[in-house]
Amino acid sequence: MRKLLKYTGYTLLTFVALVLLYLGAAWALSRILVKGIAATGTTVDIYLKTNGVHTDVVVPVRSSQKDWSLEFPYSNTRQGDSSYKYIGIGWGDKGFYLETPTWSDLKARTAFNAAFGLGSAAIHATYYQELQENERCVKLSIGQDQYEKLIAFIEQSLQKDSTGKTIMIGADARYGKHDAFYEAGGSYSLFHTCNTWTNNALKAADQNACLWTPFDKGIFYHYKQKPSVNDQLTTH
Repeated sequence: MRKLLKYTGYTLLTFVALVLLYLGAAWALSRILVKGIAATGTTVDIYLKTNGVHTDVVVPVRSSQKDWSLEFPYSNTRQGDSSYKYIGIGWGDKGFYLETPTWSDLKARTAFNAAFGLGSAAIHATYYQELQENERCVKLSIGQDQYEKLIAFIEQSLQKDSTGKTIMIGADARYGKHDAFYEAGGSYSLFHTCNTWTNNALKAADQNACLWTPFDKGIFYHYKQKPSVNDQLTTH
C-alpha cells in the first residue's frame, strides 16, 4: 500500500511538472517576436479574430488574387447568402470542432484524442459582412506578395478530392447560418493547435508572429499595441 501511494505521488508530481513546463514554455516562447516585413505597394486588408480561445484568419472573399467562394461555396452554408464580403478561416481538430460546439459538450475522449494527435483535422470557414476592430479582432494591411503566401499556406492546409475540389464535411456540421466545415490536412496536438496554425499562417505571410504558441493570447500579445507592432516590422 505504501509503495502504491508512493508511485501515485510520483505520477501526480510528474504530471504537474509536465503541465507547468508546457505552460511555461508556451508563455516564454510566445513572447519571443518573429518580426514580419513591412508591406510595400498595394495592400490587402486581413483580420485576426479570436473568440477568446480559438483564432481565425479573416480574408476578403474576392480579390484580384483569389476568389475563396470557389473553395468554400456560399451554397454550402445554410443561408447561401452570396453578399458576404469576408471569410474567416480556422484550422483545428475535426472531432473537437464537430463534437464540441460549446464547452459544455466537451468529452474526455474528444479532448484526449485532440491533445495527442489521434484525430484528423478540419477547416472551419465562416462568412462575415463586416468586421469591427476591437480587443478580439485586429486588422493587418499586408502586401499582395504576402497575401499570395498566405493563400498558398491556407490552400496547402486543405484536403481536396480527385477533381481538385474541397471536401465539405456533412450538411449538418455547421454552427450557424453562414459557416461550413471542410476536410483538412495535418493533425492537431498539444504542440500544434488551432492557434499554432494561425501563428504559422502569419509567419508564412511575413507578418509579426510568436516563435511558438498554442494559445490565442500569445498571438494577440504582439498585436495589442498596433502602432508599436507596425513599427517593429522590418523593411527589405
